[in-house]
Amino acid sequence: MLSGLVIVDKPQGWTSHDVVGRMRRLAGTRKVGHAGTLDPMATGVLVLGINKATRLLTYIVGTSKTYSATIRLGESTITDDAEGDITESRSAAGVTEDAIRAGVAKLSGEIQQVPSSVSAIKVNGERSYARVRSGQEVKLAARPVTIHRFEIHAIRRVDDGRLVDIDVTVECSSGTYIRALARDLGEALGVGGHLTALRRTNVGPYSLEQARTLEQLAEELDVLDMSAAARALMPNRELSEAETTEISFGRRIAAGPAAGTADAATTENPAAAFSPSGELVALLADAGSFAKPVLVFAPDNEKRVH
Repeated sequence: MLSGLVIVDKPQGWTSHDVVGRMRRLAGTRKVGHAGTLDPMATGVLVLGINKATRLLTYIVGTSKTYSATIRLGESTITDDAEGDITESRSAAGVTEDAIRAGVAKLSGEIQQVPSSVSAIKVNGERSYARVRSGQEVKLAARPVTIHRFEIHAIRRVDDGRLVDIDVTVECSSGTYIRALARDLGEALGVGGHLTALRRTNVGPYSLEQARTLEQLAEELDVLDMSAAARALMPNRELSEAETTEISFGRRIAAGPAAGTADAATTENPAAAFSPSGELVALLADAGSFAKPVLVFAPDNEKRVH
């Protein structure tokens, strides 16, 4: 059974669900999932899991992401990106480069961010964007996010200087909305702002260099096997033959070398355990002097261990 990750370069105009549907046909299986959505406007890295590898997706979702983006100052939209109608226009001619850089600095590090109201966040069981489209006013709560890097590459004045386009790179924690950064930068500068381009270049350890377009994948399905995917994603632990046997039956073994430290494997951030032959056997969490399997991968099936 084919199992592994597929790193897709998502095309513009496709939803993440569209890409999953296409992959189900290419891989010949219904068991396909993704590790975090990309808006239809966005392109770039979308990590898909096939069959057994869908079990790894939950550990990928929470990893940091990196984006290349263009922010336009001087116009606000209902969606905070170029797909929405313009709700307000204000000249950005008076906004200086120093002010832009100061605004970016204030949106770096640990911040509180209010997600875009046109997002997939659920409010009382209904998607926020569905409520907005039905005419309801939606106010989402601020949430903590971390902007590890917010780097300006170019500042361009367009439309006789009335608008300002800023090319940036953003490296951020999971759950960050880049269009909300564009909105908040524009509001802080008093002219409004929205996102005009977004390309995700990294999801955790998986990069655009590994990504393939859907056209390329239709010609040759490039699958990153389970062992290689887990080695890149998590701390590694090499098992002996005896430990491999114990773990394959869901039994505990001695804790890893990082047990008792801040780097100890946990249920939320486990270590990937490999047999002497290099095969992914299980995900392990340290518990005192023992390591217990969180998830065991057997040759023909996998099971969670409680």
